[in-house]
Amino acid sequence: MSEPVQKTTAEAGSVTSLYHEHAEWAVNMGEATVHAKRIPGRFRTFKYITESLWLFFFFGAYLRWNGKQAILLDINNRQFHIFDLTILPQDIWMVSLLLLLLAMTLFAVTSVASRVFCGYFCFQTAWVDLFTWIEEKIEGHPNARHKLDAAPWNGDKIRKKAAKHAIWLAISIFTGISFTIWFEDAFQYWHNLLRFNLSLLEWSVLIAFTLGTYLFAGFMREQVCLWLCPYARIQGVMADSQTLLPAYDEKRGEPRGRLHRHGEGQAGTARGDCIDCFQCVQVCPTGVDIRQGQQLGCITCGLCIDACDSVMDKIGRPRGLIRYASLDELEGRPVKKLYQHPRTFVYIGILIIALAGIIYGLNHLGALTLRVAPERQPLFVRMSDGSIQNKYTFKVLNKTGKDVFVKVAAEYGVAGQIIVGAEQPHKVIHGKATSFTIFVKAPEENIKDEVTKIEFRVENTEDPAMAAEYTTMFNAPRR
Repeated sequence: MSEPVQKTTAEAGSVTSLYHEHAEWAVNMGEATVHAKRIPGRFRTFKYITESLWLFFFFGAYLRWNGKQAILLDINNRQFHIFDLTILPQDIWMVSLLLLLLAMTLFAVTSVASRVFCGYFCFQTAWVDLFTWIEEKIEGHPNARHKLDAAPWNGDKIRKKAAKHAIWLAISIFTGISFTIWFEDAFQYWHNLLRFNLSLLEWSVLIAFTLGTYLFAGFMREQVCLWLCPYARIQGVMADSQTLLPAYDEKRGEPRGRLHRHGEGQAGTARGDCIDCFQCVQVCPTGVDIRQGQQLGCITCGLCIDACDSVMDKIGRPRGLIRYASLDELEGRPVKKLYQHPRTFVYIGILIIALAGIIYGLNHLGALTLRVAPERQPLFVRMSDGSIQNKYTFKVLNKTGKDVFVKVAAEYGVAGQIIVGAEQPHKVIHGKATSFTIFVKAPEENIKDEVTKIEFRVENTEDPAMAAEYTTMFNAPRR
């Protein structure tokens, strides 16, 4: 036997064993469990890296900063604490801009690379991948899991199933706890939990997230992506023929033909590079056959590319039979550059506006916020000594974590003006707006205009750099 024939025969022998893993394919409607196969590859590695970012969800709330929780979304007190930054309801517009920024980023990425968020970053994808990894470690590879599901109940099956579900449930409980502690002190929550001293709301959130995680990640799996998640529908209207997505090169792959040990296709006919091994289907977490074209269940994870490339390596064919490509590229039409898409500029414009707003807000988000409301009825009072007096209501918002004392000063205004009510510092409660009254009295002979600009300043008595200003008007009789 010649060397090329020997090589072909060896290649065929190394892959023909794959055919018994999957005989046929049909759209999974939930009637069967998808047991996806795990194989190494660059997209699988990237998937592990992106999914590991969710470790911050589990452990980030335990970070401490200056003696308190570094990130605390304190809804009860209507305060968001992020390290030294405190965001109150008055600053909620920045949160809105942040959500807009994230949404536009998601839309922009979707228009360019389809559902890569689903494939690499989505919490449902990450939890399902973790749950199925545990399942594989306990019950074995996909074929073994299929056999175990079909086998009658016995001691071995009960032991494996019990161990798997116990670990799943533990992770689900920890997920519920991890979600809750972002909204209250983590260590205090654990203290109350271990003593079964949680409130009704806390128990409800914990149970809801535990059951949700257990059912969605453990049982429903890909059905959540197919039938519950709205993003699959949104993606369908945002993608076009220029969008990159996992795609099967039909021109190169067809006609398909199984590879036999003698190295020829079926009936010795000419065939494409696809050997119909179904490995692309075996590794798909949603059970999609990418060779049937783009489908609702495809989450753009690229695992089918890893599977196909590994088979191409074994049979000595070039990689890329399945690859990230646009439909225009596969059909030989011109492929536009990213900057040639009008929508790209729309997304970039919205992102810049949102980002600029957030940066502006952060730069002007002082520890103290001052609002001054002049008395309107009456606008002024003529005192017995002939001076003109205005009344102002101060509202000082303290965004720090402790009470502070502030002193009041004024700039501009009327020459010879006197501030009444600012002789002693005022205590400002942390996390709240504290109100107090200030009077400004000025000699009438020094008043030149009916309305005079005056700027008030409040500053922390211990830290003058912590200050806030507000400009308003001093009202006087018509000249």
